[in-house]
Amino acid sequence: MTEFTSPLRAPAPAAPATAVELAEQVVHLARLVHGNAREDGLTPAQWTALRYFARANRFSRTPSAFSEFHATTRGTASQTVKSLVALGLLERRPNEQDGRSALFEVTPAGHARLAEDPLGALGTLIDTLPAEDRRALATALSRLTGGMSRLRAAPIFGNCVDCGHCDTSLDGPAYCRCTQSLLAESEMRALCADFAPANLSAPR
Repeated sequence: MTEFTSPLRAPAPAAPATAVELAEQVVHLARLVHGNAREDGLTPAQWTALRYFARANRFSRTPSAFSEFHATTRGTASQTVKSLVALGLLERRPNEQDGRSALFEVTPAGHARLAEDPLGALGTLIDTLPAEDRRALATALSRLTGGMSRLRAAPIFGNCVDCGHCDTSLDGPAYCRCTQSLLAESEMRALCADFAPANLSAPR
């Protein structure tokens, strides 16, 4: 008698991840970045602050602007900044445009420390993605960040290249209508606390 055997079935395709599962993956990925931090290393908040002040433009290197970027209280942001000053990674300088506040600059020691940034490992992995995937990722993250900022009534940070305040129609350096200042080429990719998406702030 011939034994009956059922044909092999192809495995059912995996169901697409739900929105909540994708959100959990994003949060988990962020935690993995700092998961193997050295005991003498910086805290995630300190790393975020050091990165921020390294990327922020000259109008946005203040504790209050950092508190908005980091979505934390001004007191907590101030303590984080003070800790980096104590470590010699940031230095306080007078704000020539506003005597009531101070600006903070990354010191040479701070820039050297950024060479050890744990976020670099994630950047390396992103670089291995095909260009099409990187573009799709950039678009998706931009939409998610902007959407979450609007839900939380939080400011949206961006750079001059994509900002509606930036006027590049004139010959020479770009002009910022918000700060009424000329912008150097090196500032065009810097983070700004006064960023406004071009499609929302363009003159009508």
